[in-house]
Amino acid sequence: MDLGLKDRVYVVTGATRGLGNASARELVADGAKVVVTGREEETVAQAAAVLGPDAVGVAVDNADPEAPARLIATARERFGRFDGILVSVGGPPPGFVSDTTDEQWQAAFESVFLGAVRMARASAAELGEGGVIGFVLSGSVHEPIPGLTISNGLRPGLAGFAKSLADELGPRGIRVVGLLPGRIDTDRVRELDSLSADPEATRQAAESRIPLRRYGSPAEFGRAAAFLLSPAASYLSGVMVPVDGGVRHGF
Repeated sequence: MDLGLKDRVYVVTGATRGLGNASARELVADGAKVVVTGREEETVAQAAAVLGPDAVGVAVDNADPEAPARLIATARERFGRFDGILVSVGGPPPGFVSDTTDEQWQAAFESVFLGAVRMARASAAELGEGGVIGFVLSGSVHEPIPGLTISNGLRPGLAGFAKSLADELGPRGIRVVGLLPGRIDTDRVRELDSLSADPEATRQAAESRIPLRRYGSPAEFGRAAAFLLSPAASYLSGVMVPVDGGVRHGF
């Protein structure tokens, strides 16, 4: 199946590792060009080098109000067009209600929530018909995850924003989609597992609750993201797609 990604240009934030990086890899593998971001110059340069000549790296913080304009300008200057964005940002620190501070909430709001809103708003102003805005969210959109209080508070709000945005941009032919990863075998998930007294037992218990009985691979998530961002998914908008091995039981 041809996804129609050849020579299309996407910005992928948080793409030096994890789900953002996996998504950028699959986009490039199918012929797209990408602008990848991260906070550190060195890691961004390394990620772009691995992706090859169809990628360019820009070191920015999602919380920086100037970041969206800079990234879109880079896409146009380097590759001559801008077709969409995948807003992926590392998860906020784990913790329960009693453990989290005002400072942690504020920092996470600026990066995870407001930074994503700014990216989407700036992209909406620059995209034309056929453009797409994607968000990497979390299964916590539907059900809180124990020990991830800040994420539980912010991700559902972003999903609501994405749905509103889909309604507003639909008449212009611009799609908005969300991906809800479950237990994908990334550094972030392994870090969360390691917080328990027995990380291996924790992983086995988590796998036992997944109908497919295993964690997903980053590449599996990346392929789902590449499809949703591609012209092949041209009639999908306003959807929140679980990529979780069937763990969500609701329709």
